[in-house]
Amino acid sequence: MRKGEETRTRILDVAEAAVLAKGFGATSIDELIAETGITKSGFFYHFRDKNELAKALLERYIENDERIYDEIFSRAHELSDDPLQAFLLGLKLLSELLSDLPNGHPGCLVATMCTQERAFDREIQEINRQAALMWRQRFGGMFRDIMCHYRPREALDADQLADMVSTVLEGGIVLSKALKEPKSLPDQLLVFRTFVRLLFQPMAQA
Repeated sequence: MRKGEETRTRILDVAEAAVLAKGFGATSIDELIAETGITKSGFFYHFRDKNELAKALLERYIENDERIYDEIFSRAHELSDDPLQAFLLGLKLLSELLSDLPNGHPGCLVATMCTQERAFDREIQEINRQAALMWRQRFGGMFRDIMCHYRPREALDADQLADMVSTVLEGGIVLSKALKEPKSLPDQLLVFRTFVRLLFQPMAQA
């Protein structure tokens, strides 16, 4: 990695930690400059303004999440051809990954920027919206595939179930931080996994 790329990455790393810790509005360019040890002109060489920094942070975060989902659920499909079993296995692998984080999940930039969306322009808001729709499409496709093979015990919409994945993950992050219990997030994911398994479990014959 070239020096310029290293500096940009360092700025993004420091900025992400600060934003997740105290919010975007409370994170100043001056503190990022001090923390990274660069000059103000060096900062503005990489980012025209704070909004451009927010865009870069968000795009990097979404790209990383997508990479993780690709790796985990691709691995799950390699281990099982059954769409339901592959999905359940993927949730288990994701839960194990989250359990391995020493201090719990640091937080979600997408959620953080949603709750503070007035601080951002429409481009940032649209990136956030498209990320949510992208994850709905990803997991909705998985649920539609499952429904081609299994009949759910309740008539639920695939996209609504897909949104539950994001809801459980984001809610689990909030819960784990509120309770100061890092294990809450992976545990909530396993509870959701149980719900999905029971939803598609054939009803016992009377």
